[in-house]
Amino acid sequence: MADTKSTVEDMRTKSDDQLTESLVELKREQFNLRFQAATNQLERPARIKEVRRAIALIKTLQNERSAASAKSSAA
Repeated sequence: MADTKSTVEDMRTKSDDQLTESLVELKREQFNLRFQAATNQLERPARIKEVRRAIALIKTLQNERSAASAKSSAA
């Protein structure tokens, strides 16, 4: 559980460009993991879940930031 907290804190300190770059990398990894799962070559099945959650975390942070910037520009 402590690992999850540190991951969230690390993600929050990244810039928007870094988050986008991480998202692209994770989506590529997710594709490769799905391909490996389909061909029964997957070594760590739990990695699929980790990648999926990391993608969700990045998208959540991006949505929070865009909502905050929209709110500040509207004010």
